[in-house]
Amino acid sequence: MGHVAVSAHPVLRWLRSVRPERRNFRADVVAGLPGAISSVPDGMATAVLVGVNPIHGLYASFAGPVAGGLSSSTRLMVITTTSASALAAGSALAGVNSADRPAALILLTLIAGVAMIVAGIAKLGRYTRFVSHSVMIGFLTGISVNIFFGQIPDLTGAEASGGYALAKAADVLLHPSRIDIPSLLTGLAALGILISLSQTRLAPVGALVALAVPTAVVIIAGADSVAQVKDVGEIPRGVPVPHLPTLGMLSLPLVTGALAVAAIVLVQGSGVAEAAPNRDGTSSNSNRDFIAQGVGNLASGFFRGQPVGGSVGQTALNQAVGARTRWAAICAGLWMLVILVAFSGVVGVVAMPTLAAVLIFAAAGSLRLGELKTILRTGPTSQIAVVATFVATLFLPVAAAVGIGVTLSLLLQLNQGVMDLKVVELKPAGEGRWTEHPAPERLPSHRTTVLDVYGSLLYAGARTLSAHLPDPAGAEAPAVVLRLRGRTAVGATFVKVVADYAAALDAAGGRLYLSGVDHGLAELLRRTDRVDVSGPVSVFEATELVGESTGQALHEAETWEVGHRGDVPDR
Repeated sequence: MGHVAVSAHPVLRWLRSVRPERRNFRADVVAGLPGAISSVPDGMATAVLVGVNPIHGLYASFAGPVAGGLSSSTRLMVITTTSASALAAGSALAGVNSADRPAALILLTLIAGVAMIVAGIAKLGRYTRFVSHSVMIGFLTGISVNIFFGQIPDLTGAEASGGYALAKAADVLLHPSRIDIPSLLTGLAALGILISLSQTRLAPVGALVALAVPTAVVIIAGADSVAQVKDVGEIPRGVPVPHLPTLGMLSLPLVTGALAVAAIVLVQGSGVAEAAPNRDGTSSNSNRDFIAQGVGNLASGFFRGQPVGGSVGQTALNQAVGARTRWAAICAGLWMLVILVAFSGVVGVVAMPTLAAVLIFAAAGSLRLGELKTILRTGPTSQIAVVATFVATLFLPVAAAVGIGVTLSLLLQLNQGVMDLKVVELKPAGEGRWTEHPAPERLPSHRTTVLDVYGSLLYAGARTLSAHLPDPAGAEAPAVVLRLRGRTAVGATFVKVVADYAAALDAAGGRLYLSGVDHGLAELLRRTDRVDVSGPVSVFEATELVGESTGQALHEAETWEVGHRGDVPDR
């Protein structure tokens, strides 16, 4: 019985946390409707990016918000289709033939969901901070540019060839005779409506109007050359039902593509959580949000949907229309289910150029030119990061671009730590205080020098430290106190640097004292055979009183100096 009570406790706690509040429920039901309406064009358009029937985007727009909304810690976050995840999924499925793509998409979405849940359980939320802002802006800018140019063929009704979005857009522009005029006019009309309504109170339904009005004109005019959604595939009617994946579609490119989708969704979701704080002041839990987005993807996959994640646009709309709790996002998904049941037949007649217009408008609006300009002004490191990631996103598969971005972020982090490394000299100022001075290039004879280090001591940082330490060559009996407070982990490179420096001091008749050493690090140094802590190296472990161990090390070093100074006059 005890086991049952313990295991049920978290479930009961979760049920209490998701229970709708009577005072807010009506407002949340109303707030969910604009989100559902705006998700119709968004969901269909992102499915076009994947290269599948738009119904898969609508299924995701129903399942993602419901399942994700029930489990997220950021209560106003809407977990639904996003352009970035759609483009990543489309890139992963580029080599799959059109007949097999829906089955492959379901499997990809489920794998991405599992990866997100594992990331949340493993508490990997903290690692999103290692993806630099410059890399993320470069990636998102590249995604926006890809979407913009990638929709030129659908907007113009022209056949295009090319390995990437820019090539396809250039192919259309270089062969204007391929452009279908009715399709072009339909797409431009949709763009005109989007632009006109964007600054009005009708902006939340602008995309829906941009789909409906030009499509109605196409039907009335009998413009048969304009492609419709039903040309992509049959639009199922009724309530979507769960669908098991086809495991025979499993492949390495599919798995790597799913992992790329997961990485993109998780980093974007962290940004959404920061922009949508909980109204009651409670903080969001990034790991729980990881799990929520994973659950949203599992639900989307089982209902034949595409990848979903925390959506910047839908979350902002959710806040703007007065959402109070998580039930606004859940209700948006339920309203989408009503729309699917009632209007699935209408979806098939939507003109494809209008979907292209929605994507082009969204891509242009998501360009963060102000942030891009700021990054380009902040120095060569940020410039290299944003430009390299942007170019990689334009010309490489999304999975490769994500890998390059993450790797570049880590390399920049390490490089910055090395560049920031600085060695300074500390001199006692009395009463436990110290003054800071530039470290000398060479050590003085028969004198103790206290050094402190700023910056990372891992890998290249340790080698940089070696180059910055004062040279003991030519000195007689020099003593050095090296302060290491706050250093809880070091690598083999640092141990080698310490051993080599201690040997150089020993050759000059000197000694090395390590102060402020963490207990675990002290044990590591005692275990290694590279650092002789019983000979030319002494270790002083850190205490609660800051500076105490350094003072003890200095006192012992000066005592040692007195014993070895002999008749040498004080200098």
